[in-house]
Amino acid sequence: MSATAPTKPPVRRRSAVDQSAAWRPLDRIGLAFCWFLGLFACALAAAIIIYLLVQGVRYLRLDMLFESPLGGVSEKDTGGLKDPILGTVLVAGLATVIALPTGVLMGIWLSEFGKPTALARAVESAVEATAGVPSIVLALFGVIIFSQPWAGFASREMAGGIIYGRSFIAAGSMLSIVALPLIIGSTREGLQSIPAHVREAAWAVGKTKWATIRRVLLPVVRPQIVTGTMLGLGRVIGDTAIIVLLLGATLRLEPGGGGGAIAETLRGTGSTLTSFVYIFAPTGDGNQPEKAYAAAAILLLMVLALNAVVEIVARRARRNSWNG
Repeated sequence: MSATAPTKPPVRRRSAVDQSAAWRPLDRIGLAFCWFLGLFACALAAAIIIYLLVQGVRYLRLDMLFESPLGGVSEKDTGGLKDPILGTVLVAGLATVIALPTGVLMGIWLSEFGKPTALARAVESAVEATAGVPSIVLALFGVIIFSQPWAGFASREMAGGIIYGRSFIAAGSMLSIVALPLIIGSTREGLQSIPAHVREAAWAVGKTKWATIRRVLLPVVRPQIVTGTMLGLGRVIGDTAIIVLLLGATLRLEPGGGGGAIAETLRGTGSTLTSFVYIFAPTGDGNQPEKAYAAAAILLLMVLALNAVVEIVARRARRNSWNG
């Protein structure tokens, strides 16, 4: 009769409290300070969100979503938020159409090719520098570019042949630069996180390098691309300097001349929710805090929706990686 092997007692995992009990007093103070900073950041974000939503819902009415802004003195005479909402969606769409394919292609080139090496390093440095450039600098650069005679197709032309230099095309083009570093970074990091044996397996079955990128790698990094795009959109719809200088910050959509309805709209001027808040803030020319709070609430809901999309995509990506 064989003797049974003695069973080992179950290993008890030490909790975070047990592990920190042996820490030095200075380490405990540092841990407590980190907890304080984290809770303070959460409380600050919650206070901003709750305050703006409460104030915005207080003054927001359903009919304001379908009325265009008007110039007036009282709150009842200044119309609604229809044009700024449409302007926000239009600018965000133009910036995404430009930034998304450009950012994905640049991320693929930097991660999978990177040749010539000197050019790749220069592009990496340029992308990092662009991410830190203030939007007002990009706005001034855009004014110089789109005020040139050769850029007359992108904006309205004033009397005497002077290029207006303000349009949805101009604003969307410069705002795409704001979102570009986020899309490039997320695409590149996603591709670099894929093990090398995945590429080698695809090459072993006869796939070309581009076919491997298109059919194997890109489907894997799709969540990272979506995350970078949503984060870039959050920065785009929250910008004000580029809107004021390159879109004109007119309360209503003013189409430019020439072409069909779509071309006239793209070459025209308008406003977004950020410029609307800037104008109607207590320190702005409009001085209508009720309208500013209502527009800020809608803008905040848009940003929260984008953050929710990012969180959902990230969770699905983690779940798929665990299942895989």
